[in-house]
Amino acid sequence: MIRIGLLGCGRIGQVHARTLRGMDTATVVAVSDYFNDAAQKLAATCGADVRSTNDIIASDDIDAVVVGTPTDTHFDIIKAAAQAGKAIFCEKPVDMSADNIRTLIGIVEAAGVAFFTAFNRRFDPNFANVQKRIKAGEVGSVEIVTILSRDPSPPPISYIKSSGGIFRDMMIHDFDMARFLLGEDPVSVFAVGSALVDPAIGDAGDVDTAAVTLTTASGKICQISNSRRATYGYDQRIEVHGSGGMLRAANVLENTVDVATADGFRAAPTMNFFLERYEAAYRIEMEAYVAHLIDPTTDIPSIQDGLRAQVMADAAQKSLETGTAVTLDF
Repeated sequence: MIRIGLLGCGRIGQVHARTLRGMDTATVVAVSDYFNDAAQKLAATCGADVRSTNDIIASDDIDAVVVGTPTDTHFDIIKAAAQAGKAIFCEKPVDMSADNIRTLIGIVEAAGVAFFTAFNRRFDPNFANVQKRIKAGEVGSVEIVTILSRDPSPPPISYIKSSGGIFRDMMIHDFDMARFLLGEDPVSVFAVGSALVDPAIGDAGDVDTAAVTLTTASGKICQISNSRRATYGYDQRIEVHGSGGMLRAANVLENTVDVATADGFRAAPTMNFFLERYEAAYRIEMEAYVAHLIDPTTDIPSIQDGLRAQVMADAAQKSLETGTAVTLDF
């Protein structure tokens, strides 16, 4: 039985707690949160203790931690947890600084602990199915990947100001997905962006509408489109075109019922919130984390994957600012 310490009892911590409660191979022993009420409520649902983060990291009855705290706390938590010999599951981004992530890589490797970067979209059943079929050669050699990711509405301006920008906050998932589907790392990034949804986002120094072109050494191309507004719901689609055909994963809808009238055919709306859209992915990724702790040969997104996505996000921001393509240096 893997004994888990859950750090952060907000909405993502609650999602992970629900998964862990249903598992026979793991249990939540203790939780912590800056807000004691949130910790007490979640602990009651798990039958867990409420402890401080430091106490959880130092506890002998904890094997692994799940880090769902604000990004600016990650560095200190990861460093302490690794040095305490705890396996680590960390929500993205690992840190806003690529150099800090490189420092953490050294600490994690020296400690010899498992590290899981929570790129949950790799575990979405549809996206994972596409990647599996690419590897099986169903559409031949990959030539161009298209990733569409659009939110129903922008977050509060207060969040925008502390988010690190659209590339580090939102598109970072798509950078990891691009690597996942291309099968190789890009070598260059070119980005464009505008504040079209809310001028206040531009005033805060960010953009809300962005597109990026990635190119690999072998010439494969990935196009990523992000928007903070989609009037029709949460838009999450991918397409992979190869030498022998095309694979496509469409949006997940609220239901599969179509209606046909004299006005034509009409489908259900898309899922309207990321926790609903990726509910299965969150469950499967946590199961993969626990499975890896039991059998380390189980493949997981590593801290190196977290670094590469962060480097790509930084390069995209630089490209936006300079108007030129940026060479990637991992």
